[in-house]
Amino acid sequence: MYEPIRTKSVHSTMADAPTDFPHRSREEELDIQLAGHLAALLAVTDELRALAPSADLNAAAERLAEQVARLRGGGAPARASLTSVPSEPHLTDLHRRAHAVAGRALLVAASRADTAAAILAAERMDSHAAALEPRELATH
Repeated sequence: MYEPIRTKSVHSTMADAPTDFPHRSREEELDIQLAGHLAALLAVTDELRALAPSADLNAAAERLAEQVARLRGGGAPARASLTSVPSEPHLTDLHRRAHAVAGRALLVAASRADTAAAILAAERMDSHAAALEPRELATH
């Protein structure tokens, strides 16, 4: 009564189709994510260096650049130029943003068991929290 199905099922043809796009492992995805967070932290650090130069920020920027290059297979990260006009509220916002980005980097570094990146991110969080303390107390 019914005519038999003469073509293959859509489901079986999809499963048999070769994949023509690359797949990344979880570790590769985490490397990409961590490199992105550290690059964002480097950008904020460069902004802070332009507004309030310090040896601590210079050292942090160099260490961040090294970690980003390591995670990206040797490619040097893009760097911001160091020309800007100082502004106190802007500094507070930058320290808050840097603290938040360092926190995200710490989470990813911990999940991929990257001790060097985790230590660097934790140090940056502490540094930005310490920079915020006097400003936060002055506003309350």
